[in-house]
Amino acid sequence: MRRLSIDPRPNWQKRVEQYGLHFHTLRGEPYWDESACYQFTNFEIDTLELATQTLHQMCLDLVQEVITERQFGLFMIPPEFEEFVIRSWEEDEPSVYGRFDLAYDGVGPPKLLEYNADTPTALLEAAIAQWTWLKDVDERADQFNSIHEKLIDAWKAVLAHDPGPVHFAAMSGQVEDYITAEYLRDTAIQAGFQTSYLDVEQIGWDRSRRMFVDQAGFPIHRLFKLYPWEWMIREEFGPHILQSKTLWVEPAWKMILSCKSILPLLYQRHPESPFLLPASFDPLPSGSYVRKPVHAREGSNIQVVEGGRMTLDTEGPYTAGPHVYQAIGPLKPHEGRYPVIGSWVVNGLACGIGIREDDSLVTSNTSRFVPHQMVG
Repeated sequence: MRRLSIDPRPNWQKRVEQYGLHFHTLRGEPYWDESACYQFTNFEIDTLELATQTLHQMCLDLVQEVITERQFGLFMIPPEFEEFVIRSWEEDEPSVYGRFDLAYDGVGPPKLLEYNADTPTALLEAAIAQWTWLKDVDERADQFNSIHEKLIDAWKAVLAHDPGPVHFAAMSGQVEDYITAEYLRDTAIQAGFQTSYLDVEQIGWDRSRRMFVDQAGFPIHRLFKLYPWEWMIREEFGPHILQSKTLWVEPAWKMILSCKSILPLLYQRHPESPFLLPASFDPLPSGSYVRKPVHAREGSNIQVVEGGRMTLDTEGPYTAGPHVYQAIGPLKPHEGRYPVIGSWVVNGLACGIGIREDDSLVTSNTSRFVPHQMVG
């Protein structure tokens, strides 16, 4: 694994905009950064794929264990939603996608930093933008990336489960979320679904019919929501979820996996796994760790403690606990930047990676996306 400095394509902004990546520049700085790329050997890609598939199975096993032992309190799932989560799991409600964030230096095994199991973004960048970049740069080059094809397969699996229409929703004013939802909607259309889009704020509740409806009053049969479960169940309309027959993507059992409480539980159950970092619900005795709120997002409210001294403390809205504590990942700087590998699982299969890098140990929503290629 190595980082190469390269020349961006002429008019690269217009090129990525052709595929919907309109948020390529944030606050005057490139978010999409093709002035560099990462190269991986086939062995390194095989290693990442194995790690991702292994972690995915560990997570599925953990869901079953949490449900069997009714450990919902560790995940801040209200008691009234416990049976809802159980039913979602027992009825095998389908999941489309998720993203494992891994620390990897090409030498030691990849290490899980966290799992974005419910509302992962950086999808269009990984599935489409970096693939078109690769083919523009070198038509013969290869990349670990079958994300787009696997997404269509995933929606076909949902279609086989239930052929009803799908609404797609994201928060208004959030360009990245809107484009991610629309890209996923496009893959669902290619799979054969009838679809429509609405803002989360436009979702209504029809009290007489006891169902969620869109702005035209049509029932929402199945909803892909780029909106976290932990927010939904605490909203004013949250109790209506239990009364509605709406089907959800991602499904309710992802409430478990989208919570960072999985990190210490996974480590307790698999302490010898090469893909896990030591993690606990209490500060690690070594005095060096990363403290994370169990429901924090986009690098917010993260504390890095080294030798008992706090060396980094990010801002954000997740000031309340609880927290988990994880050993500091083996992030190796490349030209002063720390890459985090987002490894995608779609329809249950590891199928591609996207790389975000920052000059800090903590990756945020403005960290740059850098494409990758495979070498022999």
